[in-house]
Amino acid sequence: MANIGTVLKEEIARVARKQQRAELAQLKKSVAQYRSQIAQLKRRMEALERQVRKQARSAGRAAPAAQAEEDKPALRFSAKGLAAQRQRLGLSAAAVAKILGVSALSVYKWESGKTRPRPRQLEAIASLRKMGKRDAMARLAA
Repeated sequence: MANIGTVLKEEIARVARKQQRAELAQLKKSVAQYRSQIAQLKRRMEALERQVRKQARSAGRAAPAAQAEEDKPALRFSAKGLAAQRQRLGLSAAAVAKILGVSALSVYKWESGKTRPRPRQLEAIASLRKMGKRDAMARLAA
């Protein structure tokens, strides 16, 4: 009878080990998945932190410009409006460029709508709107 008891004990231990191995295999698989997910999330978090730092640096540079823009009234720009002003004054693109202190190519690109003028140049264009033909000719001569 002791022999049957030992055999039974050994069989129970074997079945228990087999059961444990099956459960451990599942646990190992899920742990491996969790570790890869954690590593992926860490990489994503680092990338997002880099983006935040980069945006904070660029926002720090843009902040003084934004404050300066808040003090001044908002200036609107339209390509057709600039072309109309130039024609109203009877000037060429090169002449307008000389008055504004930019290149003729810049004026051409603004009028064609390919680019937009910078805020400093918008102010010069706004002053162009207030200018008459005589004032424009005087500025060109000067």
